[in-house]
Amino acid sequence: MRVVFVLLPQLHLLDLAGPAQVFSTAAELGCDHALHYVAQPAWSRDDGGDVHSAQGLPLRAETAWPGLDAGDLVVVPGSRIGRPPGWPAVHPETAERLRRHHGGGGTVASVCSGADALGRAGLLDGRRCTTHHELQDELARRYPTARVVRDVLFVTDGRVVTSAGVASGIDLALHLLATREGPGVAARVAREMVVYARRNGDQHQESVMLRHRGHLDDAVHRVEDVIDARFTESLPLATLAEAARCSQRTVTRLFVRATGLTPLRYQHALRLERADHLLNQGATAEAAAHAVGFADARMLRRIRTQAAHGDDTATVADAPPHA
Repeated sequence: MRVVFVLLPQLHLLDLAGPAQVFSTAAELGCDHALHYVAQPAWSRDDGGDVHSAQGLPLRAETAWPGLDAGDLVVVPGSRIGRPPGWPAVHPETAERLRRHHGGGGTVASVCSGADALGRAGLLDGRRCTTHHELQDELARRYPTARVVRDVLFVTDGRVVTSAGVASGIDLALHLLATREGPGVAARVAREMVVYARRNGDQHQESVMLRHRGHLDDAVHRVEDVIDARFTESLPLATLAEAARCSQRTVTRLFVRATGLTPLRYQHALRLERADHLLNQGATAEAAAHAVGFADARMLRRIRTQAAHGDDTATVADAPPHA
């Protein structure tokens, strides 16, 4: 997967560095990621090619974009906004690149005021989106057909992902990583970066892993670490109890108290989320079911129906082979 960061004038370093660290750490852990940084085309012959950050550090990037396909990601970090709001200039060619990538099936994302670049490309029209809390009113004014969601970390709508700003760019990147590579990879990256893999927000806009990591029970976090890393496997309660350092009965009780789910329902939620991603990428139901550890597509459909109705009569130990 190619991850392209579009560097606008006066960009905030953390808006860029946070997501870039997530994907570069994932690459160090074995994910096939290649990071690229592109500047906007020169507005005049006198443009020097440097992109000046809001924190004063000059950055240099090529203006030529790499070849992209539907599996690649484009991220627009946020920039300093003045008072009254003075949004960074978005070159028409930059807007066209964003529009073309999304139109070809690719994903585009923004951090903070980077949402404006997506708006200039017409990608916010009729979509749910968000930005920094101080910019939400102005974004809604600039793009009246957009549905600005307030006070959340990030929003996903039709392969357009927008985040609130600054450190929430890390949450956005971990969410995208968990969706594409699996929750175990995202958890490992979070540990490597010494950041929380469990920031709270609107739960319908978070990955399963992030949604159920908002508690303070270390024993349950250890169990979740095991399930995140091995969610495609059959996991007996004895294995989870060993990770929690308690009895099998106690591990279920602690897990339900901390997350509202049994360990099996949490594992199934991870599998269903990953299966949905594979289906959206064109996989067959049978292939997606096998990839996430279900015996066949029929079992995938059955577990999805049970999850929708809150049916959780089985235990991890009772789960059939591959489930």
